[in-house]
Order: sequence, then structure tokens, then C-alpha cells
Amino acid sequence: METLTIEPEKIDVVSILITVGVGLLVWTVARFIILRITRRVASGSSLFKKPHFKWVQPAIRALDHERRSQRAQTIGSLLTSLVSVIVVVIVIIYVLKYMNVDVAPLLTSVGILGVAIGFGAQQLIRDFLAGIFITIEDQYGIGDVIVTSEVIGTVESVGLRITRVRAEDGAIWYLRNGEILRVGNRSQGDYVPIDTPSPDDDGENKVSAGASAGTAAKPEEKSSE
Repeated sequence: METLTIEPEKIDVVSILITVGVGLLVWTVARFIILRITRRVASGSSLFKKPHFKWVQPAIRALDHERRSQRAQTIGSLLTSLVSVIVVVIVIIYVLKYMNVDVAPLLTSVGILGVAIGFGAQQLIRDFLAGIFITIEDQYGIGDVIVTSEVIGTVESVGLRITRVRAEDGAIWYLRNGEILRVGNRSQGDYVPIDTPSPDDDGENKVSAGASAGTAAKPEEKSSE
């Protein structure tokens, strides 16, 4: 009687090692390029002022001042995290493939899960996107006095999701970036405070007005006599 022997499928160890090595190499090169560009932008390099880089100048023009170092580091950190996630996901998929794991159902499940998370985290994604554009466009930064529909105060920190503002009365406000629909920056423009008369000034003005009216009425009384 013949015995049926089933040989287990072999795992392609060489391909797995090559995939991991290529992933590490791509991540290292991408991180090096991002850090290089970030340092040049932070130091005010004239690389992007050349004629063939005119298309990118509007996006980085806002970084060309005293806060460009902070903005460049934030953008560089964001790009590094994004590249890391992409490389890790691709490497994991190929490693599972070389381990003879059926990747198609897994990708389908991940896609459905991603759609569900996307619907549930719409506000979170909106906050992050708004934070990215606030950072790139340098709408405001630490130390700026801003005016929003909720509060007037000084910016203490700017994150990708939350902006922390100290109001004039000392209260700390945490503003979600996606809900800041309109903001005025008093530190960037030529803001001039409007002189509002104080209560004492109003009283003095009323007294002076009354005195002037009394002096104007006295000649009329003399003329009637």
C-alpha cells in the first residue's frame, strides 16, 4: 500500500532577505534625501531659487524667514514617517508572498478595514491635512498673535492636529486645525490697534460737551434781555 507523502512548500528565504535588504536600502536613501533637503531649506539655501525650480518656489516661499527651520523640520519628519510606512507595508506584502501566503484575501481585508477607518476618522484626517497646509503655508507660528472666530491670543504650539493658543485672559485654548476656517495673524501684518475710548474718557467728553453747551446758551439769554 502506497503512502501519500506531502512535502511542505518551501519558503524562499533568499528572496525574503533580498526584499528586506532592498527595503532598508530604499528607506535609508529616501531618509537621507529628505534630511538633506530639510537642512538646505532650514539653512536658507538658494537651491530652489534656480530657474528650473520656479515651480516649487511658491510652496517654500513662506519658509524663507526666521521660522523656516521649525517648519522644515516638521515637514521633514512628516515625509520621513510617510516613507517609512509605505516601505514597511510593501516589504511585509512581499515577505508574505515569498512565505507562500495568499496575499489577495489579506489585501482585500486590509482595504475594507482602511475604508472603514477612513469613514470613521474623517475629522481626524481633515485636521491632519489642515495642519499640513498650515505648516507649509506658514499661516501662523509660535509667538504669533492670531484672531479666530473662537479666541484671540498668542500661539504656544502648532501641531499637525491641534494648535494651542493662550488667550488674553490667560486661558489655554486647544483648537483643532480642521475647524479653523478663518484666522487673522496680527504678527505678520501691519496691525494697528484701534483706540477705543475708556469709560473715564467718555465721562470727560460728556462733561466738556455739557460745558460747551452751557457757554453757548449764556449769550442767548443775555440777548433776550
